[in-house]
Amino acid sequence: MTAEGVNFYSPCVLVLIALGGNAMTGPDGSARPGEQIAAIRRAAEPIADLAASGVTVAVTHGNGPQVGNLLTKNELAAGIVPPVPLDWCVAQTQGTLGFILVTELERALARRGVERPVASVVSRTLVDHDDPAFTEPTKPIGRYLPAEQAAPLIEHGQTWRDFGDRGWRRVVASPRPRQVLDVAAARALLTAGFIVVAGGGGGIPMAYNADRELVGVEAVIDKDLNAALLGRELGADILVIATDVPHAVVGYGTPDAQPLGAISVEELRRYAVAGHFGSGSMGPKVEAACRFVEAGGTRAVITSLDQIAAGVRGETGTVVTAS
Repeated sequence: MTAEGVNFYSPCVLVLIALGGNAMTGPDGSARPGEQIAAIRRAAEPIADLAASGVTVAVTHGNGPQVGNLLTKNELAAGIVPPVPLDWCVAQTQGTLGFILVTELERALARRGVERPVASVVSRTLVDHDDPAFTEPTKPIGRYLPAEQAAPLIEHGQTWRDFGDRGWRRVVASPRPRQVLDVAAARALLTAGFIVVAGGGGGIPMAYNADRELVGVEAVIDKDLNAALLGRELGADILVIATDVPHAVVGYGTPDAQPLGAISVEELRRYAVAGHFGSGSMGPKVEAACRFVEAGGTRAVITSLDQIAAGVRGETGTVVTAS
């Protein structure tokens, strides 16, 4: 139960759990409402176990499939109604996933005889208007379309690129998260004894305009990097990045593939520089784990959803520490 003199089942310990997109969809990746609810119900079980053990818990989550659904609706209706901007898409999916998570966590806690309030905070994340990502959007989102279907969306001001035989696909900026703007509300709820869901989908992207007013921007913020920032601003002790694999792996897809267990930030960064982690998959998770520990977190863990509790104890997963 202890490591380095810290009792990780103490209410004084705050654990931030970052749920990957796989925890929000069916086994085949489908995102029909019933399958999303069933997936979140499964994800609520290990989180409820952890909360029932006595620790303070916060949750953040991805929203890729859900935003993808909204973008498809944008595409199909572009000739009739204006597309919904990305900041609205993130806000809408935060609300939907937030209320499902709250409901399923309440039910999972009740099955354990635990009385613990749960709340979801619609969360904005500040980015810089002059972030280089806005100059040259490169983050592909949504599905591929033929040129004639992409045209009305381009007319609405979206940036699309020709990917050859695969078709056209929208690209957007993915700026670096600078500040979680609603962290004070999340912190107050945690202090009051709530389990808090916050920062979903990387947060609603916001920036200051020329008049120093906060405005929503067309961007997507990496959910893992925002989890590291949220963990730091909440003062979390442990960040658990729950994904669909039990460890980060070096040499993935080769005969020399090796799962990583306990590892220092310095060593993990060496593997990252050597190109062992994909930029669209494990790479952001590794970077988030490193940033969280470098900012003072006790440890970050990359592991599968069903191993969250063991990961908190440092018994499984890729366990990242300062040394």
